Amino acid sequence: MRDEEFSLPRSRAANERLHAMIPGGAHTYAKGDDQYPEHLAPVISHGQGAHVWDVDGNRYIEYGSGLRSVSLGHAHPRVTEAVRREIDRGSNFVRPSIVEADAAERFLATVPTAEMVKFAKNGSDATTAAVRLARAVTGRQRVAICGDHPFFSVDDWFIGTTPMSAGIPESTNALTVSFPYGDLAATDDLLTRYRDEIACLILEPAAHTEPPPGYLAGLRELADRHGCVLVFDEMITGFRWSEAGAQGLYGVTPDLSTFGKALGNGFAVSALAGRRALMERGGLRHSDERVFLLSTTHGAETHSLAAAMAVQTVYVEEGITARLHALGERLAAGVRDAAASMGVGDHVVVRGRASNLVFGTLDANGQPSQEYRTLFLRRLLAGGVLAPSFVVSSALDDADIDRTVDVVAEACAVYRKALDAGDPAPWLAGRPVKPVFRRLV
Repeated sequence: MRDEEFSLPRSRAANERLHAMIPGGAHTYAKGDDQYPEHLAPVISHGQGAHVWDVDGNRYIEYGSGLRSVSLGHAHPRVTEAVRREIDRGSNFVRPSIVEADAAERFLATVPTAEMVKFAKNGSDATTAAVRLARAVTGRQRVAICGDHPFFSVDDWFIGTTPMSAGIPESTNALTVSFPYGDLAATDDLLTRYRDEIACLILEPAAHTEPPPGYLAGLRELADRHGCVLVFDEMITGFRWSEAGAQGLYGVTPDLSTFGKALGNGFAVSALAGRRALMERGGLRHSDERVFLLSTTHGAETHSLAAAMAVQTVYVEEGITARLHALGERLAAGVRDAAASMGVGDHVVVRGRASNLVFGTLDANGQPSQEYRTLFLRRLLAGGVLAPSFVVSSALDDADIDRTVDVVAEACAVYRKALDAGDPAPWLAGRPVKPVFRRLV
């Protein structure tokens, strides 16, 4: 379908309904319609495997499913079967379910670097619990976050460091400092400057680039030397890097780690895991001051834990991590070839590990451009590809990848025209997409 013919009247009306009742029109800012070309933000009706349908009846090949959470594809039969089985047995009780023991045993077998685990419903709860625990065991108040990684939590200790810091006391913001990824000397300097003040280092162990040789082991040594807690945020790297996360792949054990996203294949479950000596401070079998670690009414819903166990089984038995990498490698190669063939290989760029690909849209000067991103997204949507990123799910097949590459080639042809014209505006048909974190609407 040609771009000028593509419209989403029912989605547009549904977005108006959403904004009338829900601040931002979505329950996650990254799903907001400001992240898409104006009036071209699909509202989803349903999904199956690697495809979703919008309320206008359009089918899309989908990437970045559920903000990277649906790595097996929508409505995966082994996951939904496990969920249905538990729902028929009740989902929440006044005492722990035996499913909680089963799920904990399964998780700790999958992530053997951890000794205890506690489940929650979202990643922010898990990372904030890690920060609270680190502060309690060290007696220190400051938190050091990796400033090169985009998101850790909705809670004050992190959001206060972003442009959307309204409502957060400056005194809270002052307790969070940052260190650069890959730079051990700078991190050592930070820990020395705030000697005996930093409770923890928290970072994604890997992101769009691989960790430099020895970097994670170096962080482990720095944390030990300076007496702070090392926390790996494995929300994205968990399962996509290996079943045991980046810590399992790179062989460096953090004190605490947090998992979510792929763990439930779209069902709400996250985990805080780590060394027994730390985790037990949130328990009942110690003589120290108690830590209110995690206490959630719905954290141990049986169906979500059943989903997590099924996900882990599928990953191991079907070699999902290897499949994600193979699909991502095929897609990355195809996109790069398509961009190069249309003369925009230096402007439409694919980055990241094959299982977690993102794309950059650069202007004539090689700078990131929201305008060119808008142009690119418009063409992808018109071609039936919903791709805020190129993060794959295992439900994709070769035909999906080939079709995506064809649509990318068509988008790159328009991209080249805009570069030649020196202005992408005629191809935007509205305001450009916007960054999630910005101070003003």
